[in-house]
Amino acid sequence: MKSLKYIRIVLAVVVLFCITALILDTTEGAVLRHWLGWMPKVQLLPAILALNVVVVVAILLVTFFIGRLYCSIVCPMGIFQDIFTWFHKLIFGKKRPFRYRKPQNWLRYTVLALFVLLMVFGLNGIATLVAPYSAYARMVANIHGTGLVHWVAIATLCCVGVMSFVWGRLWCNTLCPVGSLLSLVSKYRLFGIKIDASKCGGCRKCEKGCKAMCIDIDNHTVDHSRCVDCWACLANCKAGAIDLKVLKDPKDPKALKDPSRRKFIAVSAAMGAATALSAQEKKLDGGLAAIEDKQVPKRNLPLKPAGAISLKNFENRCTACQLCVGKCPEKVLRPSTDLSSLMQPYMAFDQGYCRTACTRCSEVCPTGAIQHIDKEQKTAISIGHAVVLPDNCIGCGACARHCPSEAIMMVDGRPAVNESRCLGCGACEYYCPARPMTAIYVEGRERHVEI
Repeated sequence: MKSLKYIRIVLAVVVLFCITALILDTTEGAVLRHWLGWMPKVQLLPAILALNVVVVVAILLVTFFIGRLYCSIVCPMGIFQDIFTWFHKLIFGKKRPFRYRKPQNWLRYTVLALFVLLMVFGLNGIATLVAPYSAYARMVANIHGTGLVHWVAIATLCCVGVMSFVWGRLWCNTLCPVGSLLSLVSKYRLFGIKIDASKCGGCRKCEKGCKAMCIDIDNHTVDHSRCVDCWACLANCKAGAIDLKVLKDPKDPKALKDPSRRKFIAVSAAMGAATALSAQEKKLDGGLAAIEDKQVPKRNLPLKPAGAISLKNFENRCTACQLCVGKCPEKVLRPSTDLSSLMQPYMAFDQGYCRTACTRCSEVCPTGAIQHIDKEQKTAISIGHAVVLPDNCIGCGACARHCPSEAIMMVDGRPAVNESRCLGCGACEYYCPARPMTAIYVEGRERHVEI
């Protein structure tokens, strides 16, 4: 049993390394995506938003039977916290001694309720500030960047780092909505840590080594809702008083009468409602000029990548993890600073345009906010249409020459747009030499159409 701790550590290190490498992958053709692209899809929140029932059910079943292994092995932010806990030993030459703390249920379940409400009302950008996978991906991808996401990444690093260094897994059991949701399941787990009071010598090594601060050695009990199954206590107990055992008989009728079970059912129903809403929205939704910096035009509707299906589908499913932003070779995708879609990607064409042969964003999205499409499908999807500003036009014809779908032609020295052929790729906007505002720009579509 004591070897379980080291097996878990090896698995956790491998997972953290692979996910971090995937996020930072800049190899030609994004080679790691083909081998590790499945890893973001087995994260709980992306799986819920992608309606990946198999992954969600698998995580909940594992949690019900064994406990929160997800938090210790699968979740990169959970593993990341353990690194800061280990830093204490590296800096001070000894492990940080922990002690039992009563659970702050009012805080963690309030955060979870607020998270669900924000998701239901479509404020994903704000909600996912505390979503573990999204927060970790933003932190890794943007820690050396600039702008809003860079400072959010630094704030996340500082917050999680300090909490982990001082209080271990406190972030997991107070602010993390995924941890709070799984705690409601883990509370009723079938197998878990049990302390044999007759063998316990009261050395407190298990309590001092418990970074979840869930072992109450005075009463020889474990708060299984907070236990993240690190199994350090198994290795620390020299008296053999701690073991993995059956906690409850699933046939015992008393196990079904626990009034706190209603809390789990209520939260699960709320999460289900948020997911169902996302699914329902998906179905219904519908130089010739002085050299100056080009201004990004104000669009009535933002542009979302091919595969997003509609604005509603994208906004309801996107967790702002920044994977697509990091993988966009033309730097067309940028994190939003708008409060309603905070850090969710939008498209801008001042530095490049959306190449018709590029489908990287659709290949890395773990939630279905951008559905996977191939190159042929992309050339048949219109995400927007070009709009001409005649007063700005200098009649150079650059937009018509660079339009990949031949949707623009010059008529009497001015561009005319055939909207039925326009893909909304932004090539016309990017190549237009008019400054500071282009003479042609792309307006987004509320729902993408096939052409």
